[in-house]
Amino acid sequence: MYQSMQDVIQDLDKNKMLLRIKQEVDPNLEIAEIHRQVYDKKGPAILFEKIKGSPFPALSNLYGTIDRTEFIFRNTLNKIKKVIEIKADPSRILKHPLKFLTTPFTALTALPMKSWGSVASMYAQTTIDKLPMIKSWPMDGGAFITLPQVFTLPPGSRNPMDSNLGMYRIQLSGNQYKMNEEIGLHYQLHRGIGVHHEMYNRSEAPFKASVFVGGLPSHAFSAIMPMPEGISELTFAGMLGGKRFRYHFDDQGHFISSDADFVITGTIIKDKKLPEGPFGDHLGYYSLTHDFPVMKIDRVYHRKNPIWHFTVVGRPPQEDSSFGYLIHKMVEDLTSQEFPGLTDLHAVDAAGVHPLLLAIGKERYMPFRDPKPEEILTIANRILGSGQTSLAKYLIIAAFGDDLSLNTHKLEHFFNHFLERVDWTRDLHFQTKTTIDTLDYSGEDWNGGSKVVMACRGEKIRKLYSELKINAYHPDIKNMSLILPGILGITIQPFKDYSSAEAEINSLFSFLNQQDLTGLPLIVISDDSEFTAATINNFVWVTFTRSNPSHDIYGVNSFIKHKHWGCNGSLIIDARKKPHHAPELVADREIQYSVTKMLAL
Repeated sequence: MYQSMQDVIQDLDKNKMLLRIKQEVDPNLEIAEIHRQVYDKKGPAILFEKIKGSPFPALSNLYGTIDRTEFIFRNTLNKIKKVIEIKADPSRILKHPLKFLTTPFTALTALPMKSWGSVASMYAQTTIDKLPMIKSWPMDGGAFITLPQVFTLPPGSRNPMDSNLGMYRIQLSGNQYKMNEEIGLHYQLHRGIGVHHEMYNRSEAPFKASVFVGGLPSHAFSAIMPMPEGISELTFAGMLGGKRFRYHFDDQGHFISSDADFVITGTIIKDKKLPEGPFGDHLGYYSLTHDFPVMKIDRVYHRKNPIWHFTVVGRPPQEDSSFGYLIHKMVEDLTSQEFPGLTDLHAVDAAGVHPLLLAIGKERYMPFRDPKPEEILTIANRILGSGQTSLAKYLIIAAFGDDLSLNTHKLEHFFNHFLERVDWTRDLHFQTKTTIDTLDYSGEDWNGGSKVVMACRGEKIRKLYSELKINAYHPDIKNMSLILPGILGITIQPFKDYSSAEAEINSLFSFLNQQDLTGLPLIVISDDSEFTAATINNFVWVTFTRSNPSHDIYGVNSFIKHKHWGCNGSLIIDARKKPHHAPELVADREIQYSVTKMLAL
């Protein structure tokens, strides 16, 4: 079991999983570009030994491959799975007592433990400006902490089991923040810090918070784990780390992680907000500047020989994709318990996670009559009403049993199966003017937009075309590409506004009505259909991050009947860039070139 981040580095070094960058590197864009190029080549974890402007080394790409992520947690991952298996089905312990013999000892590590005597993470103090001030993308508003563990407690509580530990990015510099005095916290929907903040709004007590960086890999991972409300992430951190989460309170009443490399303590100012951002985020676009809470700094602690742990996010897949993989691997046995009838669920990383969920569910309501989506619509509503999955924008759900080989992680097969069976007159179900992911700017307002459930059940109703059968000409169409079997990509002029878009697409309807579209049930309009069709990752990224279902879905021969919208022909998704969309991430070309040369040496 690891005792510190230094232990992790020694283990990686010994197993040839570590790249040491010994020359001084610039935290302004250069470090992030090194990380991206090493990650793209499925390279090792990276230790930056000399960082301009900081006395502290930094580690990134720790979770850069699935194999390395599993290697880091190799001693505890199976033990965690056994605990989860028992939660999913307690009778398993009676059926296989020897398999679960050590499980109670794993569960004991879930209990946080108070440290006595000296605390390693309080070895010395520093200031914010001495930390590695890493800026990842050219338009970023400043330096950010990208793997923070933000700890809060309810008013008056000193019980760690009441806590929330979340990964809310932290802005260290730039904008209107006073250096060394305050930092910005980016809250996220459906995370516990908002619950605590609301409680503090009704309290006279100060809203104390602590930000941990580094420490055991399990601690950073636990901060992104979607734990049920009311259950502390510290319990999961202990089990995954193989040792209890150790803590201490300093003389100012701040909660201190005994094993962190850095601990920033402070107070969130209830009545103060400052602009936070922009920040190059994991959808592949910038999240823009918005007002967020401010934390007044009290102290910045660090342990002896600390390691600054960070990552670089951008268009997926990136290092944080391993988090999603590991979460799915650990909790897959709980899926049917959390969502009765659900057999498979995949938040598609290449589409930015929340923009697209694929699901498979059982149909048991009326198995004796003609099949149509019934129970899977109930399952879909449960998914959209639960925690993090409620942020989904497109939810495509198929019926279990129509194809026993169907798997939500095999994207092309899943889309083929779905498009062969979906009935656009029946199988579209919209939610309008609702909440979507804070990082998704496709909607009409900040974290506001729409959702659509697309469901299919039954036998195939069409054969998908695997080659283009349209040879006619239309003056507005600049290019056409077959994206996947059954999916036509069209390029027209750039998007101007929604009135113009409706007129442009209406002008296409007469043309499309003259074509044989029976094997092309889905049409995606984009700025570059060749790019969209180049890879399946391009298709899901462009289509589902650049469209708002209520505004950007059209249909050939569409209708509204009893408030239900559908279409008798192909469904059209307008996935062109819109003026209100956030800009996509583009690296600095000069730095990109210089890093390529450096890594080639």
